[in-house]
Amino acid sequence: MFQVDRGLRASSFLTKGEKQWVTMNCNRIMQIGKGSDWKGNMLANSASVRILIKGGKVVNDDCTQEADVYIENGIIQQVGRELMIPGGAKVIDATGKLVIPGGIDTSTHFHQTFMNATCVDDFYHGTKAALVGGTTMVMGHVLPDKETSLVEAYEKCRGLADPKVCCDYALHVGITWWAPKVKAEMETLVREKGVNSFQMFMTYKDLYMLRDSELYQVLHACRDIGAIARVHAENGELGAKEALDLGITGPEGIEISRPEELEAEATHRVITIANRTHCPIYLVNVSSISAGDVIAAAKMQGRVVLAETTTAHATLTGLHYYHQDWSHAAAYVTVPPLRLDTNTSTYLMSLLANDTLNIVASDHRPFTTKQKAMGKEDFTKIPHGVSGVQDRMSVIWERGVVGGKMDENRFVAVTSSNAAKILNLYPRKGRIIPGADADVVVWDPRGVPGGLRSLCYRIPKAEPLCTPSTEECDPGRVQCNDYLRASRGLALGAQQ
Repeated sequence: MFQVDRGLRASSFLTKGEKQWVTMNCNRIMQIGKGSDWKGNMLANSASVRILIKGGKVVNDDCTQEADVYIENGIIQQVGRELMIPGGAKVIDATGKLVIPGGIDTSTHFHQTFMNATCVDDFYHGTKAALVGGTTMVMGHVLPDKETSLVEAYEKCRGLADPKVCCDYALHVGITWWAPKVKAEMETLVREKGVNSFQMFMTYKDLYMLRDSELYQVLHACRDIGAIARVHAENGELGAKEALDLGITGPEGIEISRPEELEAEATHRVITIANRTHCPIYLVNVSSISAGDVIAAAKMQGRVVLAETTTAHATLTGLHYYHQDWSHAAAYVTVPPLRLDTNTSTYLMSLLANDTLNIVASDHRPFTTKQKAMGKEDFTKIPHGVSGVQDRMSVIWERGVVGGKMDENRFVAVTSSNAAKILNLYPRKGRIIPGADADVVVWDPRGVPGGLRSLCYRIPKAEPLCTPSTEECDPGRVQCNDYLRASRGLALGAQQ
C-alpha cells in the first residue's frame, strides 16, 4: 500500500476487438520480479503485517465506492464497510482520500546505455522514484545489440535489476535484428522466461531499426507465439541530414527533422503491415495530432490497435527547443519530439480520455546536462530522453482530472488498469478487489502536485529522483511517513 499527497466519472473499457485480443494474445505467463530471488518467498518479518485502510473512497476503472480495504500478507483480503478485522492491524485513515490501484508504468529505461550515454538512474533509484509517485510496477526494456543473443541480453538485464529493484518489474525485449534464430529465442523467452511483449523500432537506423520486410516477419512471429507486438512508429531519417546541411545544429533540429506527418506515415504503415499479418499492434510514444488521427481512424475501421502516449507528450510542447538556454532546450530532447502545436498535448489528453489512446507511460530515460552536451554542435548526437517515472501520475491527475479531461475512473484506467489487462496481470494488478496484490495507493486529491516543474527541471540539474510523500506502507518493503524508506532487491517475486 502506498499513500501519496497529490491532487467525474464516465467508465471506459477496451473495445470488443481489443478485449478479444487481450484474451487471445496475452495468454502467456508474465514473470514479475522484485529482487534477486524470484521464487515467491515472503520475507518472514512481513508475513504477519495487517493493514486496514479506513474511510476512503475506492476507485477502480469502472466504479467508485465508499469502502474500507483490509490487507494481510501483501494481499487484499476484504473490501467493504463494517469489515470483520483480526486484531493487531495497522489502521490508516483515508478520510477524504481516494484508494486506487498502484500505477503501472509500461515504459521505463533504467541503467541503459543509449547514444553513447548511460541513463543516470539505475534500477534502485528509478524504482524508488516510481514508488514516491504512486507507481508500484514498472516495465523496463532489454535492447540487444544487433547480431547478439536476446536471451543473453535479457539475463544480463535481470542481473542488473534483481538486486536493486524496490517494486514489481518486468521486461520488454527489443527485436533489433532478424534471423531464424531470433524467432527461436523469442519462443524461448516466452516459454521459459515469462516474457510476453517485444518491442520493435521503425527509427534508429543501424542501431535498432527494422526494415518493413523484417517487421512483417516479427509481427508474424508475435502472432504465432501470442506475444504483444509493441512498435515505435516513426521515420526519423529523412530530415536529419537536410537540417544539418541547412546549418541547424541546435535542439530545435530534433523537431524540424522529425515532423508529425512522418510519424503519421509510419503509424499508418505499421498498422497496414500488422493488418496483413493479422497481428494486433501496440503503438508506443504517440506524440502528435496526426498520428492520433491515424489511430482513431484505424480503430473506427475495426483494426485491433492499442496505443500509448507519454507524460511529456501529453503535457509539454516543443517550444522548449527554442529556449535561449541551450541546456534547457536540450533537456527536452526526446523522440518523437515534443510538438510545436500548442494544441497537441490537450488533444492527446482528450484521446486518453476517450480511449483512442489506452495508456500513458513515462518513457523515463534521464540524462545529465553533461551527457546532453555531447550534441552541442550536432543535435543528432543529443541523447534522447526525459524523466517522468515519479511525476507521471501526479501530472496526469492535474492535467487530466483537475483539468476536466477525464474522471477519476479513467485516470485509474490509463495509469494502471488498462496496462494490467493488456499485460495479462488483471485483476491481480490494476484493481482493488479481494485476492489482488496489495499494490494500493492512497491518493489525496486535495494535494498540490509538484510534478510539472520536476519533470522539466530535474534532468538538467541531475537531481536524485526522490521527493517526500505523506505516508506509505507496503508490507515488508517500503514505509513512508513524510519521507521514503525503500529496500532494494527483496525476495517477494511472483509468477503468474
